[in-house]
Amino acid sequence: MVKTGDKVRFLNSVGGGIVKAFKNKQMVLVEDESGFDFPVLISECVVISEGADFSRGSRPPKQEPPAVKPEPQKEPARESPGGERLNVYLAYLPVDPKAATPGSYEAYFINESNYYLLFNYMSCSNSSWTSRYRGEIEPDTKIFMEEFRKENLNDLERICVQLIAFKKEKPFTLKNACSVELRIDTVKFYKTHCFMENDFFDEAALIFPVIRADVPEKQWLVSAAELQEAMRQKQKDLPDPPGQIISKPRQTPPPVIEVDLHIQQLLDSTDGMSAGDILNYQLDKFHETMRRHAGRKGQKIIFIHGKGEGILRAAIEKELKTHYKSCEFQDASFLEYGFGATSVKIR
Repeated sequence: MVKTGDKVRFLNSVGGGIVKAFKNKQMVLVEDESGFDFPVLISECVVISEGADFSRGSRPPKQEPPAVKPEPQKEPARESPGGERLNVYLAYLPVDPKAATPGSYEAYFINESNYYLLFNYMSCSNSSWTSRYRGEIEPDTKIFMEEFRKENLNDLERICVQLIAFKKEKPFTLKNACSVELRIDTVKFYKTHCFMENDFFDEAALIFPVIRADVPEKQWLVSAAELQEAMRQKQKDLPDPPGQIISKPRQTPPPVIEVDLHIQQLLDSTDGMSAGDILNYQLDKFHETMRRHAGRKGQKIIFIHGKGEGILRAAIEKELKTHYKSCEFQDASFLEYGFGATSVKIR
């Protein structure tokens, strides 16, 4: 018995097709291979069983193409009010934070801005640079770069990050492409207290700023001239040979150096910076100044920090007692600076 959908061929003529519908009790509508429907007597139709030879000209049923799913539209990245200034960090976390002495660590790149960044993370060994990770990072995200063993920490003593900032499909303020070289104190990886709570991870981490508020970090490096001056100063401080009396000219003390640590004197804007970020930036400038003049004995430096709540002043005194024990320090002249400055003398 012929049914709708059957494949049929014609009994007394060439051709065939698929039964589309019944026109009446004696006639059906058959769709031929050209797609046309025409009436045929049921008695003239021979049903072709499934898998039979289709040699008389009838065609297989049409196969509908698979439905194409529309690609989901990506939502534009949300921008934060303070994200127009670049804030970029490197972060290092122990793989097993519960271990007393971690054997391996993870390195992350953090982009806290409204910009996409193309970046290259490199390390230096024997005056040659090696790219450790390169890629693109989206705004306000962090990206895993690598895992490394504790035995490889020496490879991280000198790090460089090169980057280009841009936005996609919208206008933006041009940022200069930059290359920032950092000196990593690898001793910190062995000190548990150096891994601090932070805004980027649930676990404590070592965070090293690369760019803060559009300002690349500047690491203090000993120049050849400063090294030569330090060597000359060391020669002057050597005792005279026995049996010789040499009159030495009286040396005039070097001029006093003033360093204003008020954040408005260091940065044009502090948008996006927390109170902790500002304090760390001020302390970085303090350390940079102390290292620059470390070899100049007798040098007097006035650090102007203001009275305020005394947080910066207390932090500077703590750093002096911890890292510069040979230096003398006291409150600067009240007549000139009030209670807002500390005087340091290099020894």
